[in-house]
Amino acid sequence: MGHVLTLLGAPSTWAPLLGVPLLLSGCAGLVDPFQRAGTFQLDSVNDDNLRAMAVYPDDLREGRPVPNTLGVDAVAGVTRYRAGTVKQLPDSNLSSVGGGAGSGGQGSGGGTTGGAGQ
Repeated sequence: MGHVLTLLGAPSTWAPLLGVPLLLSGCAGLVDPFQRAGTFQLDSVNDDNLRAMAVYPDDLREGRPVPNTLGVDAVAGVTRYRAGTVKQLPDSNLSSVGGGAGSGGQGSGGGTTGGAGQ
């Protein structure tokens, strides 16, 4: 037995390799865990929930018109989107995220309002 260990070298070189088969055995089931046999499967749960939440179940088959809406506005927006001429949003006068150095909302102090400075 002593000459076998001599052929293999020091245990510090080959001992870590003993764990490799254990690590690779975890890769044996490279299958989607939700598709494995014995895994609980939920069938059509999203559809069931949608049906339970619908106020008017007939709306799930066919939509209905919404009163007091202007379809012309929606069509114009879709047409601009498809043509690539979407309007820019107006400037909201809010500071941009990550903008330059600001006052941090503390103000600058500024002028005098009376008192000892006058």
